Amino acid sequence: MIATGVFRYDNKYSAPTKEQRERYMKGEYEEHCFGPENEIMVIVYDDAAYLKDDTDGARILFTGAKDKGKVYDEISRILSEHAEREKGGREFKSGNEI
Repeated sequence: MIATGVFRYDNKYSAPTKEQRERYMKGEYEEHCFGPENEIMVIVYDDAAYLKDDTDGARILFTGAKDKGKVYDEISRILSEHAEREKGGREFKSGNEI
């Protein structure tokens, strides 16, 4: 039985542990790229999905059938966040900007 979970890594130098790679990231896989410059890569395994965002260095490992499907929601969220950043939209302004 594969345990489910979502593991977030703060930067590109943080990565799944050796145990996580051996447990979830094995066998056949598919790679998919998203974003205007293919900055988001998702590697889909039988028991996991691994998301790599090269814009901010974030890495997320989704494990198990239930959580593996959440990767596509996360991709949509990240793409929206990147688009908003590119537009320069900021909700708050400092006192100096007003």
